[in-house]
Parts: sequence; structure tokens; C-alpha cells
Amino acid sequence: MMILGILAAALSGLLMSVQGVCNTGVSKSAGLWTTGAFVSLTAGAVCLCIRLFAGQGEGGFSALSGVQPRYLLLGGLFGALITGTVVFSISRLGTARAELVIVVAQLITAYGISVFGLLRSEQEPFSWGKLAALCTAHAGVIWYSL
Repeated sequence: MMILGILAAALSGLLMSVQGVCNTGVSKSAGLWTTGAFVSLTAGAVCLCIRLFAGQGEGGFSALSGVQPRYLLLGGLFGALITGTVVFSISRLGTARAELVIVVAQLITAYGISVFGLLRSEQEPFSWGKLAALCTAHAGVIWYSL
């Protein structure tokens, strides 16, 4: 089962990079927030179709009213901000440099969330080795940018 998780994560990374480049191209014609709205509406339509045709056994939309704590429902807001900041950063830094910074920021944030058990995540113990790996990744971004 771990291999499926690794494959899904790799596909996610691939799709995020391709999406960022596509969205940046669209934003040159349509503008940043029009692009963001289009991406969000398209993603919503695809998710709704999958939910309708393959989402049997999942809770319905009414189940969202029971989500606690309520801040967990901010994913859509974060999605809009992610789309905007990815497009903005790729247009200013180029694809590879922007994606490197994005990935390292994700790693640092994810490790902090995990170590402190934030946002109801499973807490993991602090590791100097993992911190060293994050610092190495950060140094790689700086080195790549030279």
C-alpha cells in the first residue's frame, strides 16, 4: 500500500507543476483572479462529477456542517490563495525556481505541523536528521538560484 501512496504523491507533484505552468499561461490572457476562479470552478465541477458517479458511501454535503473545528473548512480559501501565489511566483521566478521554493516551503511547514501536531495531525518526534535534511533542501534552493 505504501507504493500506491508514493505513486499518488509523485503524480500530485507532477500535476502541481504542470498546473502551475498552465495557470500562469492562462493568467497572461485572462488575469490572475479570473484564472483562479476558472481553476476553482473547474476543480469543483470535476469533484462534483466524481462525487456523483463514484463517491458512494461518502458523507453528503450536509456532513460538512458537523466538521469540527470549523477552521478545517478553510481549504477552499487556501486553494484560491495557492493558485494565486503559484501563478504569481512562476511569472516572477520562472517555473523551476518557483517550484523549488514552493516544495521546500511545503516540507518545512509540513514538518512543523507534524512535530507540533498542529491542525489535528498525528504528532511525530523531533529529529535533528530531518531538520538537517530540510536545511540542506533550503540550501539547494539558494544554490539553484545563484
